[in-house]
Amino acid sequence: MYDMKALYEAYSVEEAVKLRLEHPEAQIIAGGTDVLVQMREGRRAGKELISIQKIDSMRGVCMEENENIRIGSLTTFSHITHNPIIIEKINVLGEAVDMVGGPQIRNAGTIGGNTCNGVTSADSASTLHAWEAIVELTGVNGKRYLPIKDFYIKAGTVDINVAEGEIQTAILIPKASWENTKGFYIKYGMRNAMEIATTGCSVNVRLSADKKTFDRVRIGYGVAGPVPMRAPTAEAFLTGKPVTMVNLDSDAIERTVTITPTKVKKLLVPHVLNGQLAIELPSIAEKKAYIAKQLTEETWESELRLECPHKHYVNMTPAVAECRSKMYAELHGGKV
Repeated sequence: MYDMKALYEAYSVEEAVKLRLEHPEAQIIAGGTDVLVQMREGRRAGKELISIQKIDSMRGVCMEENENIRIGSLTTFSHITHNPIIIEKINVLGEAVDMVGGPQIRNAGTIGGNTCNGVTSADSASTLHAWEAIVELTGVNGKRYLPIKDFYIKAGTVDINVAEGEIQTAILIPKASWENTKGFYIKYGMRNAMEIATTGCSVNVRLSADKKTFDRVRIGYGVAGPVPMRAPTAEAFLTGKPVTMVNLDSDAIERTVTITPTKVKKLLVPHVLNGQLAIELPSIAEKKAYIAKQLTEETWESELRLECPHKHYVNMTPAVAECRSKMYAELHGGKV
């Protein structure tokens, strides 16, 4: 049983806005994969609910006339993963949301709910930041558009104006962000499935026509701070640089992302990074810094393999290759 005061159902965006104005304290519910759990735990006990689940206009993925990709806020993770537009243009988003929970959660949970929760660990969050997504909000005064970096205010809080009856109706990926751009996302957790991210890194890259230069670079992190965030200094450092592993290796990343991991210690507790054991460091802060740095390198290598499959680690010098082999040998117990 769920302890709720009342349940109101909206069948259109206009009706949802009207209900929100009439019941400003009510909680919006779509898939319910978070809200119902919170109600059962007592955190939202006695709340009024406004269900928007039956608003079909807020569901689906389409290409707009200006070639922005529009993702309705009620689109489930499963539909995003298998949508032809997502697969062709921004496959990394489909891969990221395919890491949310299990199949039941992905079939019910929505991209709108995942972002409106305002949590930094949401699997869609770092990827949407890296793709410079735009959030569409609809209220009594019409539509309002916010860059996703401005949508997240603080942990658990997003910019939705309840006084104007606003609800999130869509997420847009601008053509300028996805055109000729490829991306990759890596999630770190203590398990390979059914796990909330300990941290995650999403990278997308636009290369020059000859694939020798970084024309545009975007790096997004989840759980690196109270809200998802970008790494603008690292992005600026790499933009215009030649595509070589020297530019992406530890020293360059450490200078730009300002992560200074301590020396690798003895393995104390196993954690999993892409199916491999990762090192336990003395403190949570050190561990997160170390993992964030490793994820950045892993995402770069994976992305560049997709962009330049004929090259091994993209012009990796012998010295860099030897250094990397030693690092992996230490990290994975002697196995490179």
